[in-house]
Amino acid sequence: MRTLIVVVGLAGLGVVTAAQDARSTLTVGTASAERGKVAYGELQVPQGSDAATNLPVAVIHGASKGKTVAFIAGSHGTEYASTVALTRLIARIDPATLSGSVIVAPLLNVASFEQMTVHLNPIDKKGMNGGYPGQKDGTQTDRALALVTAQIVEPADVIVDLHGGDIDEDLRPYSYLTRTGNAAQDDAARDLVLAFGLDHIILRDIDVTNPASIRSLSGYSLSRGKTAIVAEAGRSGTVVSADVNALINGCLNVLGSLKMIARPVVPLAKMKIMWITNGSRVQTDRAGMFFPSVARDVVVREGAIVGYTTDYLGRKIADVRAPAAGLVTFIRGVPSMWPSATLVNVSPILPSPPPYKKPG
Repeated sequence: MRTLIVVVGLAGLGVVTAAQDARSTLTVGTASAERGKVAYGELQVPQGSDAATNLPVAVIHGASKGKTVAFIAGSHGTEYASTVALTRLIARIDPATLSGSVIVAPLLNVASFEQMTVHLNPIDKKGMNGGYPGQKDGTQTDRALALVTAQIVEPADVIVDLHGGDIDEDLRPYSYLTRTGNAAQDDAARDLVLAFGLDHIILRDIDVTNPASIRSLSGYSLSRGKTAIVAEAGRSGTVVSADVNALINGCLNVLGSLKMIARPVVPLAKMKIMWITNGSRVQTDRAGMFFPSVARDVVVREGAIVGYTTDYLGRKIADVRAPAAGLVTFIRGVPSMWPSATLVNVSPILPSPPPYKKPG
């Protein structure tokens, strides 16, 4: 395996690498694990301008030294399959045979989960995947992300960020390969995406010098020199075994690919991968009801009707048309819609991954 952490040119970034794993005890929040042990605890977000909160975390400190991998989910608290997958992943990793360390944070957006609020933290109405590295003196989301950044992202060499279709999203499983233009970093991420095993891969190029591109967990992690991938499975508030198992097995494949556990990994064969772009979304400008006329995971032509909208009395407002030709990666899974709500996302299909192109 090629080295996954890019060192050249990153000295000024203060990147924390696997050297920290030499510690006999690894502590994240209140979870403190000795070598060969598992510890459970939480990141305690103090009260500030709004309420305090606690984020669950587990630390699996391997019996021998190695890399540190962080598995994170629940930035959107009603993407249930990804959170459930990580709660079950913990028991699948044996610290006695693990090389290196694993940090598992299955639910960042606790208020979203408990109040069944899609996309945002209901406490401060902020998104928890768009505010990195957070602020110690900000609102709850800001304070939570500041702790996640300091105690999970910075000590990790590899970040695996899990998502899935929210309650309003009928989504097909896929991974993201986000490229920075740094060949070693991009190759490392590609290796892990192929090992993860989801056969639809969204290709996205970012500029890590652009602050707008590094506000997400993966973007910020990449800007800090980490290897970072994103994987999504689950849809419309359901917890289906196929989705949960795909995410669990993908995480174990990452550890196997990094030689942290004894697990044979067969990367995806070239002919089995569908490479797609991030795609184009159709958003509505009004409240009302949406009804799809196509399913997720179908290929549509540009301009094809994919659904229609009505008012609350059933009177048709308009047809919804595909903004591009490509694959329907997700479509709205519930009738309710509000201004700016996404109705459909269509991703053009790529014949093969093109070279990195710096945005803008």
